[in-house]
Amino acid sequence: MISVAHALQAVLNTTQDFGVEQIPFIKSIGRILKETIYADRDFPPFNRVSMDGISINYTAFKNGQRSFKIEGVQAAGSVQLALQDSKNCLEVMTGSVLPDNTNTVIRYEDITLKNGIAIIQIDTVHKGQNIHEKGKDRKVGDLLITQNTKIAAAEIGVLATVGKSFVNVAKQPKIMIVSTGDELVGVEEIPLDYQIRRSNVFTLVSLLERLEISSDTAHITDDKPILKSKIKTYLQEYDVLLFSGAVSKGKFDFLPEVFEELSVKKLFHKAAQRPGKPFWFGSTTSFVVSPQNGDQNEKENKNKNTIVFGFPGNPISTFVNCLAYFYPWYYKSVGLEVEQETAILSSEVTFKPNLTYFLQVKLSVRFGHLVATPVLGNGSGDLASMIHADAFIQLPQGQTVFEKGTVFPVIRYR
Repeated sequence: MISVAHALQAVLNTTQDFGVEQIPFIKSIGRILKETIYADRDFPPFNRVSMDGISINYTAFKNGQRSFKIEGVQAAGSVQLALQDSKNCLEVMTGSVLPDNTNTVIRYEDITLKNGIAIIQIDTVHKGQNIHEKGKDRKVGDLLITQNTKIAAAEIGVLATVGKSFVNVAKQPKIMIVSTGDELVGVEEIPLDYQIRRSNVFTLVSLLERLEISSDTAHITDDKPILKSKIKTYLQEYDVLLFSGAVSKGKFDFLPEVFEELSVKKLFHKAAQRPGKPFWFGSTTSFVVSPQNGDQNEKENKNKNTIVFGFPGNPISTFVNCLAYFYPWYYKSVGLEVEQETAILSSEVTFKPNLTYFLQVKLSVRFGHLVATPVLGNGSGDLASMIHADAFIQLPQGQTVFEKGTVFPVIRYR
């Protein structure tokens, strides 16, 4: 059994680069950017009117003029007009280019319009007001979005602005999620007294969807030959296998034996933590044959490294281990830096086992600080208790009493 820190480091040592793919920018929400985005022109690209109103040459106002004949209307999206007489004005709409020979915009709210004449009703006007100057936000060539940024709505807007209809993002790993156990039945089935519905696999599917990762799922009964046959195929077809169950010491927990027989290298089995101690982790380099040039039926041999996460079958164990190990593995693989969040314990906690304790907590903000309130459940099998919490606080091994007001890392799942 190894410490949580050593277990996490072992997991992070197996991260992989799954390459880059190009996708439509509007489909890139939540993905990791794999190129640097620069301004393709000034932001804004022209002197832009920021208020509906009239545009004048400020000198006329400075000289005492308050009534201006309207020469025309400058609409947004239309070719730039030019003021023909410096004593006149042009009506302008928000977002339009500033007409040539003008340099100041007065809002409609500050004027009256009558018989084609605009009369300014305010005494104070500043030269250049209500104009968003060309290049004020960014200049052409300026860095806008750095590589390895997680794309959100703000980035989508910028990508559209610079004309990036397709964008390079980190390619997602191909993942299979496998549940095991004869006691499990489908969600739509009515379980017998000794059966339960499959839930862990769908929890994992949902946790991966938060990362914009699609996954396949399978269920295998507690039959060692069948387990071995199917897992052998999965190891050849997938980048990552996530298992729920069959990794502890039960008579039907065949996975560690099957992994060994399939030459999956065990990196560790059991981490000093609660919940989730029986966690099995390893990887394999298998020989994959992939067809190329179908007409000639040629084949290319290449090495494929498959990562195997064997999570314990209790629901909270599966949940916390996915968050504590798979998530960091994925972040490092795609190059995303994630800051460690911390919270303050709202009450004293006593935990006697010499293990790292992932305690369920409810988070709240009090006086500007993130506070974690413990949520007491009935052990790692109490899936329903997850509803009342929204994070785990990580209490370190080697300590028994964790005082109120102390600060520890938290792992959110809401």
